[in-house]
Amino acid sequence: MSIDLTLERIGQLANQFSYTRPTIHVAGTNGKGSVTSILTSILRASGLKIGRLNSPHLVSIYDCITINDEPVTPELYHSCRAQVERADRECNSGASNFELLTVTAFVVFEKANVDIAVIEVGMGGRLDATNILPDRCILVSALTSVDLDHQAFLGDTVDLIAQEKAAIARSGKPFVLGPQKRSSVTSTVEGVVLRHGGVVIPGIPVHPWAVETGPSPFSLSARPFVPPPGQPIEFTSDAFGSPIRAILPLHGAHQLDNLSIALTVISTLLTHPSCSTLFSRNHFHAVTMDSVRTGIEKTAWPGRLSFHTLPRPITPGSTRDPLLVLVDGAHNSASAQALATYISHVTTLTQPCVRMLHITYILALSHSPPKTPLETLSPLLSLYGITSSPVAVSVGVLRFTPPEGMPWVKSVAPSILRETVVGLAPHTHVWAVQDNAPLDGQLHQALEWAELQALRCQSEGREHVVVLAGSLYLVADFYRLIERLAASTFAP
Repeated sequence: MSIDLTLERIGQLANQFSYTRPTIHVAGTNGKGSVTSILTSILRASGLKIGRLNSPHLVSIYDCITINDEPVTPELYHSCRAQVERADRECNSGASNFELLTVTAFVVFEKANVDIAVIEVGMGGRLDATNILPDRCILVSALTSVDLDHQAFLGDTVDLIAQEKAAIARSGKPFVLGPQKRSSVTSTVEGVVLRHGGVVIPGIPVHPWAVETGPSPFSLSARPFVPPPGQPIEFTSDAFGSPIRAILPLHGAHQLDNLSIALTVISTLLTHPSCSTLFSRNHFHAVTMDSVRTGIEKTAWPGRLSFHTLPRPITPGSTRDPLLVLVDGAHNSASAQALATYISHVTTLTQPCVRMLHITYILALSHSPPKTPLETLSPLLSLYGITSSPVAVSVGVLRFTPPEGMPWVKSVAPSILRETVVGLAPHTHVWAVQDNAPLDGQLHQALEWAELQALRCQSEGREHVVVLAGSLYLVADFYRLIERLAASTFAP
C-alpha cells in the first residue's frame, strides 16, 4: 500500500470516538522527536500525566505510544486497537495503518486520562492523520526546523514543504515557530499561520553558559566509557522570575534550537490567554523553575547522538575492548550535517590526547526519491575525500529491516551506497553486503567487520569509534540486536 495523504478516511473513523485531551501538536522536518521528548520530560517533572505519540516506532509498535515515557502496555494497545479496527470495519472508512495507529493513540490517551498529550506529526501537516485533532483540544502548535524531505508528497521546495507543515495552525491558538535556516521559511510560515487565524510565537533563544567543572572526563578509550558532558544552557522568559540554568543531556548544537522550541511552548502554556481554558490552574502552578530544570536534565531520546558500548563481542572468542558505537538516525542532508558537526566536535574533545582516530561508519538509507544518497552522505563523507584528513575512515553499507506495517519503506541498494561512498571518499575502505543478500544478520555481519577494524586500531594504539547512521530503521535494528546480546550475556 502506498501513502495517500488525505483526512477523509481518518475523519470518518475519528468521528466514532470522543477525544478531549489537551494537546500539544508538533510538526517539522528535523527535531520533532527531540522537542516532544523534552516537553514530556518537563511536564512529567511537573507532576502531570503525559501521553506521547511519535512515529515511526523504534524497536516495537508499543514504543511510539507512551504514557509517562513508558511504552503502552501490549494489553492496553491491543484492546484500543481492536476497538478502532472494529469501528473502521463498521463505518467502512478503509483507514491506513498509520491512521489506525493515530486513532488508537487517541483512544489510549482517553482511557489513560492523561493530563496532556504531546503528538508528533507523521508527515507534512495539512493532510497528516494527526491533523484531525479537534481545534478545541489544541493547546499549542509548534514547528521545528524545516528542510527538504518527502518531496514526492510535500513539494519540491523548502517553502512548499513549510506551507504544508505550518497548516497545523489553529484559529486563535498559539503557534511556536522554531529557528529556521532559511528566512523565507519564516515568512512563509507566518503567512500560513495568520491565514489560519493562529498567533505566531517566535522561539525564545536558549544560550549556552560556561560551567567551571575542570577538565572533561570524556575519552573514547575510557573503561568504562564516559560520554561527553551535557550542554549547560540558560533560558529567560516572562513566565519565570529569573533565568533558568540547566544541563541538557542531548548532544549536538542543534539541540539548543529544539530546546528553545520546547521551552517556548512551556512559557506559552503559562502566559497565553487561550491556554487557560485547557491548562488548568492546578497544572499552571505545577510548572515551576525547578520542575523545568529537572525535566530538561532528565530528558532522554534514544537513537539521536547516543553512545553505546556493546555488552559483549560480536565475534566469538574476540579479545577486543568493548566496541563503542555512536548511533544517530540522521536520514537527510540537514540531519547528516548535524551529525558531521557533532563528530567534528567530539574529535576536537579528544585532542590532543589522541594521536589518531579511526571512524568506522555503518550506513543504510531509505529509498526516498528525489532525495539521493549523494545528498545525504555528502555532509558526512566529503571531508574524508582528501588524503591529508587527520581522521582515518572505513565505511560499511547494508540494508535495514523494513518496519512492520510500512511496506513502502525500502532500503537503497548497497551497491549504490558503495558507489556513492567511493565517489565522495575514494581513499576509504568500503565493506558492503550483496544487494540480494538475506536481510537477517546483515547488521551482525557489519559489526563483526567493525570489530576487525577496532582490533587493528587497538593493536596500533589508535582510538576507534563506530558511527551507525543513515536511517532510524537501521538504528532500530541496532537496538534490537543489543537487546539480544544483553539477553544472551546474562542467560544462565
